[in-house]
Amino acid sequence: MTDRIFGGLMVALAAFFIWAAFQIQLSFITDPLGPRAFPIVIGVVLGLTGLIVALRPDPEPDWPALPRILEIVAAAVVFFAYGQLLSVLGFLICTFVAGGYLSWRLGAPPLKAVAAGAAISIGIYVVFHLILGLALARGPFGI
Repeated sequence: MTDRIFGGLMVALAAFFIWAAFQIQLSFITDPLGPRAFPIVIGVVLGLTGLIVALRPDPEPDWPALPRILEIVAAAVVFFAYGQLLSVLGFLICTFVAGGYLSWRLGAPPLKAVAAGAAISIGIYVVFHLILGLALARGPFGI
């Protein structure tokens, strides 16, 4: 029963993603795919997986213990905060903090988690901003 509810929620969220994608205003000059393509693809994939979960539920789902659920909620809070603070702190700082925290929660020792956060932040910045030329949120240091 819980799988069917979860699958239904996934399908509803997918419908919202696709609806929200069509609300994006297109400018005069845009790339061939446009800004709508990525959210639509995410919505379609999410909708299909939601249908699979709803139509083929697990007969005896295993729910995680409360501490594990709290870790999942904490990760969701980190992603929410990431989105809210991105325009204030910039891409590098937000990605460093989020990447480091999530690496730590996935089992990396604290120093390695800090290194992973730095590597993730700088690596994505180099690929998307310096190589591909995409604009990323600038932080208080202008980068």
